[in-house]
Amino acid sequence: MLPEGCIEADVAVLGAGPAGCALALNLAPFKRVLLLDKGGPTPRRIGESLPAAAGRLLRDMNLERAFLEHGHARCYVTRSTWGSDDIVEQDALRNLDGPGWHLDRVRFDAWLADMAVERGAAMLARIRLLELQRSANVGEGWQLKVERMGKPLSVRARLLVDATGRDGVLARHVGAKRRAHGKLVCGWVFGHDSGASAGVSELHAEEEGWWYSAALPGRRRLLAFYTDADLPAARSAHSSQGLLARLEVVPHLHARLASERFAQIDEHGFCAAHSVMLDRPWGEDWLAIGDAALAFDPLSSQGLFNALYTGLAGAEAAYRYLQAERGALDEYGGEVDRIDQAYRKHLAAWYRLESRWPESEFWKRRRGCATPT
Repeated sequence: MLPEGCIEADVAVLGAGPAGCALALNLAPFKRVLLLDKGGPTPRRIGESLPAAAGRLLRDMNLERAFLEHGHARCYVTRSTWGSDDIVEQDALRNLDGPGWHLDRVRFDAWLADMAVERGAAMLARIRLLELQRSANVGEGWQLKVERMGKPLSVRARLLVDATGRDGVLARHVGAKRRAHGKLVCGWVFGHDSGASAGVSELHAEEEGWWYSAALPGRRRLLAFYTDADLPAARSAHSSQGLLARLEVVPHLHARLASERFAQIDEHGFCAAHSVMLDRPWGEDWLAIGDAALAFDPLSSQGLFNALYTGLAGAEAAYRYLQAERGALDEYGGEVDRIDQAYRKHLAAWYRLESRWPESEFWKRRRGCATPT
């Protein structure tokens, strides 16, 4: 039971998504960790893909067996038309880590939160952050004022972790700058289908963007379209009707979903999907993890993997920092920078593979650039 009034913690984590929970469940057995989650109604998350390499992270966190017991859907094959009109199938046999997963994302996120609490983290949900400031005395960390169900609370923590996603709540308080690359947005719908393509994902380029679809647990399916916010095609992404009407420009995917008897359910969303990075995702007595540190273009399929990886790496850096190991946070920042450099290189290479529409503004922006601009 958490005390009322003032709460003392070694580490306070803003946000209880996958990154925040990954950090908490790894650090809580050794240090006092408090997860602060705004809770309440939140926009439906996509990002259902977890690459096979994440199995190694789950093993490192002693979570693999419990994760596999949840029965998330395996992804065995990716079908694509990218760089040509030919349909290419890439199967998981080429991957030494085996197949990845298509997740029931709501259940996955709730499970990570439960594991963080089970391993000793405290969690306060439905929190509203009122005030955030460094303590007057050097080395004492942070003082936070929050409100929970109308009741004010004070929190003191030696280290503060930003796991608030693309919002990056902490950045403006510490003078860090968020650097956005490109204008990519996503319109998406969820639906049901026959389940005949279980284990298959689809990736298809078109003149003004690209499409992704994945078969999910329970005969559910995600359909998403990506384009730039300032292009006319973005209007199609703002409504499920526009999205489904535009699908006709991708004949293979349109025919595939028709054969699967895809039927939309009442879930549609529109969100930012461009790359974002903090100019420095760490500093004196704070660090950022997950999308708060580095948000990926979804073409990479690495967003959720990055959340888990930076959560684990952040936990190690936080532990070392709290043990008075100099340079621990600097080393973490260097690792995030290396991830960013590799990500930019690989993303640019993938986009440059598509050259069928030389006059398309969407693809011209990505030709010869490290990231879309």
